[in-house]
Amino acid sequence: MAESGDLFRRIRGRDGFTTVALDLFSTTANPSPCSYSGSAKRLRIGDAIPAAVVAEEDRHDLVDSLSEEILFLILDRLESDPLDKKSFSLVCRSFYAAESRHRRALTPLLSDLLPAALARYPLASRLDLSLCPRITDAALASVRGALRSSLRSIDLSRSTGFSQAGIGNLAVNCAALVEINLSNATDLSDAAAAAIGRSRNLERLWLARCKMVTDMGIGCIAVGCQKLRLLCLKWCLGISDLGVGLVAVKCKRLRTLDLSFMPITKKCLPAVLQLPHLEDLALVGCLSIDDEGLISLKQECKSLQVLDMSNCQHVSHAAFSSVLNKAPGLRQMTLAYNCLVTHSLASSLQKLSKLRCIRLDGSEVTTSGLGTIANSCKSLRELSLSKCSGVTDEGLSSIVMKHKGLVKLDVTCCRNITDFSLASITSSCNSLTSLRMESCTLVSKEGLRLIGQHCHLLEELDLTDNDLDDEGLRAISGCQKLCILKIGICLKIRDEGLIHVAKSCSKLQEIDLYRSIGITDTGVMAIARGFPLLQTINLAYCTGITDDSLRSLSKCSNLYTLEIRGCPQVSSLGLAAISVGCQKLTNLDIKKCYHVNDAGILFLACFSQNLRQINLSYCSVTDVGLLALASVSCLQNMTILHLGRLTPSGLAAALLACGGLTKVKLHSSFKPLVPKPLLKHIEARGCVFQWRDKPFQVELEPSEVWKQHSQEMHVE
Repeated sequence: MAESGDLFRRIRGRDGFTTVALDLFSTTANPSPCSYSGSAKRLRIGDAIPAAVVAEEDRHDLVDSLSEEILFLILDRLESDPLDKKSFSLVCRSFYAAESRHRRALTPLLSDLLPAALARYPLASRLDLSLCPRITDAALASVRGALRSSLRSIDLSRSTGFSQAGIGNLAVNCAALVEINLSNATDLSDAAAAAIGRSRNLERLWLARCKMVTDMGIGCIAVGCQKLRLLCLKWCLGISDLGVGLVAVKCKRLRTLDLSFMPITKKCLPAVLQLPHLEDLALVGCLSIDDEGLISLKQECKSLQVLDMSNCQHVSHAAFSSVLNKAPGLRQMTLAYNCLVTHSLASSLQKLSKLRCIRLDGSEVTTSGLGTIANSCKSLRELSLSKCSGVTDEGLSSIVMKHKGLVKLDVTCCRNITDFSLASITSSCNSLTSLRMESCTLVSKEGLRLIGQHCHLLEELDLTDNDLDDEGLRAISGCQKLCILKIGICLKIRDEGLIHVAKSCSKLQEIDLYRSIGITDTGVMAIARGFPLLQTINLAYCTGITDDSLRSLSKCSNLYTLEIRGCPQVSSLGLAAISVGCQKLTNLDIKKCYHVNDAGILFLACFSQNLRQINLSYCSVTDVGLLALASVSCLQNMTILHLGRLTPSGLAAALLACGGLTKVKLHSSFKPLVPKPLLKHIEARGCVFQWRDKPFQVELEPSEVWKQHSQEMHVE
């Protein structure tokens, strides 16, 4: 007989002896117990032991005798869930010590926890502080002292409070540092950039939205950090052609360069294109780049594989064609929200034999242009035409019929395509793993059934706002590899259709049923039973669900995101069940759940210690409930509009007690009622207040909502 566990197996034989075995190499999630005969891939520990003698002390001696190498193999198997590692470390002292030496990545939620984390994990090499709203120079000094020789990566992309002195000391003293993310450090100056330039081994650097850095600062980085392979300067408005040119001259190892939304012109492009190893270039929203600059370019960039020139509004199809002709090795091209995609532009793709991904989102396309793409790009695997005007059955069908190897297709809001296109897609592209076709309103319910009948490899399917019915869902149940299913605003689906999907698609992790008003508790119960891996569910404005739905979902222990806004029959009883059963919950939206009060929030505060984001607007929560959330140390984002029973003093106390908040949305009527020194104190901790002046909204009946929706569609 075997006592089953994930890694340890204690097997009792008929002779009354016990053998303990470890299964470290099985690729299955729950490997079967090791047999007596064993194999080359089974590691057995301990000889036969009389079962009656295996007491508590003997078990401790057994686990304490495991080598560190074996313990590390076990920990490698637990990478996916941090709670598993925590449980592992609590087994005994040797397990605790092994977990301490094994962990390489730290992501503390509060800066106050940083000293303890650094003491606990002295060999950490990756430190993510993006969840800590305020990091001081003293905190960075403690990082430098604890991880001087091991630190290779630090992320400060959402942190404030440090100066050039703090970041400079870190850069100079941590010689192993190869990666720094300082995105959104809007106060970062040239002095700080000069300090970063002293980190000689730096290979990856993000400076997005560092608007105070100028050519002087980026010049210091270019001279000092010549090993850079990745550099992001997105929205660095103080850097001009001079600074970018200096980077291109000094940092010859660059492979990835993001210059999006910068005030650069054609002057720096020749030097950029001459980078010998450049593979990924982003020029999104560079409004000063025009046709003249691009057409005059003579340099080829044979190493370039990924190019994004979305939203370059002053560039025509002729200039784009000129650029594409100079990148023969291109594999991925994004020209979203740009010029008309004509036959001439599409013809330039014929030379790109390696092109696998084309994204033209928001652009105007022509049938002739799509036809030319169909005759080019023999290696095409991904195509995105989301929100493109001009997509017709003829143009789309010409592509899918000639590119049967497509694995990802996005035709979101292509409102002119019909069943003809879908028939071409499903008959030709049987290898599709992702199909997005939100708001393709001319496709009939009969046409949608073709998806489930032919595309059995789908992992992601978005049919939001379509004519889908239960028969369509019955067909989709044939897509047994589905992980993501979005069927919001599909007014014809009922519980019966969901039951079909729940019986077959056991791998589903995310389902969106936004405003699917025909769904009741029966359908949600089927979801909870059929999707054991469920992580995200959107039931917003599914007005037919009650607490019974939440009780059934409480069995989904992996649930991370729950949206139930506008579900008036849900109460604190249902929320209490979710709190107890779904303790991994991080995002919760209970806006306009009028019967959720302090009782439900108290359960949430007690059991949902991983909660990071919550929307309480229009609920019946008072000062007591809001203050209780202070016990949730992970909480960072709160939206609390129109809480009728909330007082200014209660709000002030809750804001003061919730020390980890980074963003709070409040009604502007509270602004003059909360003491200004208190607001400044909370802002100094790294919290941003967003004041809203929205009037109180009474929810319409579902029939009225869709009458209004239909009228808006008719006007369009």
